[in-house]
Amino acid sequence: MQNGYNFNISLSVLNHLGRNLYRNIITVLGEAISNSWDADANNVYITIDRDTNYMSIRDDGNGMTSEDFQNKFLKIGYSKRKNGDSKSLLGRPFIGRKGIGKLALLSCAKRVSIATKTLGSETVGGIIDNSKLDEAITDDLIAQEYRLEALDDKSLAFMRDISKGTLLEFHSISDGISNTVEYIKKAIALYFRFSLIDKNFNIYVNDTIIDESLLSDFSEKTQFLWRINDISDPFVDAMKNILECKYIRKPIQLKGYVASVEKPSQIKIRGTQEKVTIDLFVNGRLRERDILRHIPTARIVENYVYGQIHCDFLDDGTGKDIFTSSREGIISDDPSFKLILSEFEIIFKKIIDEWDELRRKYGSDGDPDNKRIPPKARKAQELFNTTIKDMETDGKFIRKGSIVEEWARQLSEEAQFNVPSYTECFIAENLLRHYIDYSHEPLSTEASEEAQKWRAKESTNKGAANISYDVRQSADDVYYLDMGHLANLIDKVPADKPKNAGLSRSATVYKPMRDAVGHTSLLTPLAKNQLTLEYENIKARLVQLLKELDDKSSTGT
Repeated sequence: MQNGYNFNISLSVLNHLGRNLYRNIITVLGEAISNSWDADANNVYITIDRDTNYMSIRDDGNGMTSEDFQNKFLKIGYSKRKNGDSKSLLGRPFIGRKGIGKLALLSCAKRVSIATKTLGSETVGGIIDNSKLDEAITDDLIAQEYRLEALDDKSLAFMRDISKGTLLEFHSISDGISNTVEYIKKAIALYFRFSLIDKNFNIYVNDTIIDESLLSDFSEKTQFLWRINDISDPFVDAMKNILECKYIRKPIQLKGYVASVEKPSQIKIRGTQEKVTIDLFVNGRLRERDILRHIPTARIVENYVYGQIHCDFLDDGTGKDIFTSSREGIISDDPSFKLILSEFEIIFKKIIDEWDELRRKYGSDGDPDNKRIPPKARKAQELFNTTIKDMETDGKFIRKGSIVEEWARQLSEEAQFNVPSYTECFIAENLLRHYIDYSHEPLSTEASEEAQKWRAKESTNKGAANISYDVRQSADDVYYLDMGHLANLIDKVPADKPKNAGLSRSATVYKPMRDAVGHTSLLTPLAKNQLTLEYENIKARLVQLLKELDDKSSTGT
């Protein structure tokens, strides 16, 4: 073993590079996991003890020789790609690039121990005491004057039991380990996809393997899924409760998925204020969180979706480095990144429209900013969905895939027409009644007889139901008349001028459809068209009459 190791860089430059550039434990774990991946490890074992503020990361990768440790690992800025290599011996695409990611590992705790060995070699490494390193920087020592401490007997004894690999130990982690172990497990499963993409690479946290089951909180709540360019992902494949899956195929070099949950709260990571977002990955590692912030749509759907976009071509080993120095993002003005964002924006606009349709189809409110259906129809469907959910509070009777679910879905679509039609009729006829009362219009003999007929029927029905209280707010004759009789009182077309415009003319055509809607019947397409046309005529004429009345009342004439 070499007699002591030192950083291969000026200590002042080391400090200026930003030893505190990496701000959280997830970033530190990401750097360690990436190094293990690049070292062709099959297994990474992470041990976390929050009580003692301790963490260790061990892998069974190729390890390092004494020369590698001194001239590569401790050389800040050393890149394993310097000779044009872009893949490991096993053919894995290298994750590391600039050679400064190790700053996250070396500066996140008071003491950091690195022990490593290659197959058939002895253990090498050392301990970095960051408080002493701070003193060396303050004293303006050169790198050769600050040497790592020798490994302790415990680390050496542990390494004797393994054939090759690397062990990192962190004592007294800066700012403590604030995240729970369960959160850390979930974050690794979300943000470092190596173990899910490559079955020969496994990550364990406190003896628990990191796999798609850790993300069941999200998969079980996912309603709709969009698969982009046939993404292959065990997490996506494990989704068993989705209502519908859409496939988006584009001649572009990206793949991934976008998933939607029923409620916005369901994309929050349990026990935190953090939520899962649509993130961009390169070669299995998170490179840009929440890409929607680059293409804000200000649409409600953003509160319901999460997903992953994979663009491995962004780091194929031959192009320029487009990642930020912190390795926590992509340079925002990079042309390749802009191209991805523009392509995904097109995809997401399609998802927005389909999301609205799917939400309404399965009984939930959609996107109010989607103008593909009129506001009245949308509100009617929302009222229907709310009402039918209220009916289910005493016992769920609409099961997924049942005939009742299909009936409800059909009625939901019909409600877009019938509910507004009833509301239109309710408003128009009651405005006419108020108009007649205000104008003191006398009822014709025919109208009085019609009102008396309906009053007698109501009395009979109340008797049969043993009801003694009033049902209607007013018992005046005008409240027993429908559109036809009300129109004749106000705006009757003269018999000698049958083609003149007037309420009574439209009311005659309107009546069969009006009665069907009033009896909660479903209308044929032809009847719907006719009802809509005649209502527009009635509305236009009614607005004119009411405006004339309002003008008269305001002037006192």
